Amino acid sequence: MSKIFRNISLILLPVIMLALGWELGNTTSRRQLHDVEKQLEFLYTGSVGSGQVIQDPEKEVDFALLYGVWRLLLRYYIQPEDLKVQPMIYGATMGLVNAIGDPYTTFMTPKQNDNFQQSMQGKLEGIGAQLTMKNGNVVVVAPLKGSPAQSAGMKSEDIIVTVDREQITEETLNQVVQRIRGEKGTKVVIGVAREGEDQIIELTITRDEIKVPSTEMEIKETDSGSIGILSINKFGEETARDTEEAIEEMLEKNVIGIILDVRFNGGGYLERAVEMTSLFIQKGKVVSVARRDTEPEHHYVNGRPMTTDIPLVILVNEGSASASEIMAGALQDHKRATIIGVTTFGKGTVQEIFELPGGSSMRITTAHWLMPNGKNLSKEGIDPDIVVERTVDQMKENIDPQLDAAIDLLQNKE
Repeated sequence: MSKIFRNISLILLPVIMLALGWELGNTTSRRQLHDVEKQLEFLYTGSVGSGQVIQDPEKEVDFALLYGVWRLLLRYYIQPEDLKVQPMIYGATMGLVNAIGDPYTTFMTPKQNDNFQQSMQGKLEGIGAQLTMKNGNVVVVAPLKGSPAQSAGMKSEDIIVTVDREQITEETLNQVVQRIRGEKGTKVVIGVAREGEDQIIELTITRDEIKVPSTEMEIKETDSGSIGILSINKFGEETARDTEEAIEEMLEKNVIGIILDVRFNGGGYLERAVEMTSLFIQKGKVVSVARRDTEPEHHYVNGRPMTTDIPLVILVNEGSASASEIMAGALQDHKRATIIGVTTFGKGTVQEIFELPGGSSMRITTAHWLMPNGKNLSKEGIDPDIVVERTVDQMKENIDPQLDAAIDLLQNKE
């Protein structure tokens, strides 16, 4: 085999946007690795006892049990027509990866990989909600604004327990995603457990095309002057460029302050987080990536800011993760921005994407990252400078005390 791995390190919270396909979190840097055959050859040699940590995979791995089960199925299973080779290989691979117990390390089939790549470009179709695995449950981080999930009444912190009235409590996040995903115009019935409710709530949702713009900008006129508000929905390929264009327009309108809204933004590419931070400070560290056997890799701003003095506020909540936390935390540590909202998700590990033969891929946790002040976000999130809660009922009624607090702060800046 001569195909090359493509390594994409993403800072994504393993939240899947039920459009479905956007897994939020990870970090991105691209580099070529060894030939696929070279990377995988360790699978075919050696032996290892149950529960033993593999120190030298090239000598210690023994796949005799797997091969034995394979042969038994081929010889004795009553319906041999059900023994479809490729799905069985994918299933075995998923089991191998899931046994690690890290929800962020996952195997993606070609279809899942394709959906993931499309989602990072904002091309989504489904119900429009962000999901993650939390304490063994599939939990809603947030429905997207204007999405079918939001219209049907899905809420943050809902725990999904059934899909089309079938229990999913023993299934992985990817398995649940596959159940919920479907074509535009089709319906799915999702049962959720909700705090304060005694009964399972059933939501009938009609799948639709989900359009996720990278950014959304508006200028709000106040008695003290114009304020620029930029909602950043993801840290995708075009986010930094879109942000630059928005800030340029804000500067032309002589805004007295800028609000960056990264609530329910689960992340994206590391490079975009560094570029976005670079728009607001002249120099300094953005984040450090600590890998297994090497010294931490430090990422700094590029020294080409668009503005270093206009007052800046960043809105965060429990759905802000990964790249969102990197940008918000760096600007907070450098005393450049005031953070308003509630403590962020706390996604502090780095996943790298390895493209595999046939269109499948592996996302592997390879590092964790540290903020400029040394905080390890895999243990805690970004704490706001000003704590302002926003309830689910306020969201439904379009009441936004967090945004109001940001506007008040900017109006009163001297």
